[in-house]
Amino acid sequence: MTEVTRVQTGVRLEARLLNVLKALAALKGMTLGDLLEGIVLHAFEGETAFNAATLKQIADLKKVYGLDLTAADSHGLVESAPAAKSAVSTKSAKSTTTRKSSRS
Repeated sequence: MTEVTRVQTGVRLEARLLNVLKALAALKGMTLGDLLEGIVLHAFEGETAFNAATLKQIADLKKVYGLDLTAADSHGLVESAPAAKSAVSTKSAKSTTTRKSSRS
């Protein structure tokens, strides 16, 4: 075993991709972090991180979670606009703040 220092990170990932990764980690009995480390270390050496059986599991999980992205999409992903609910919540919070401050 090799000792390492791990740090907490706030990485943003596409939601369906994250679901597939979490499910795969659970199937393999490992943490999401361990799975990601393995994938990246293999990729850095130009190797695949998965055997044929695992690739089949991934294909099945992609269907379950509706993940249709491919490697070709990797540098062209754009965040969708925030949901309307978020805008309403923000407006309500501002209105509440305004009302509270006008009472003071």
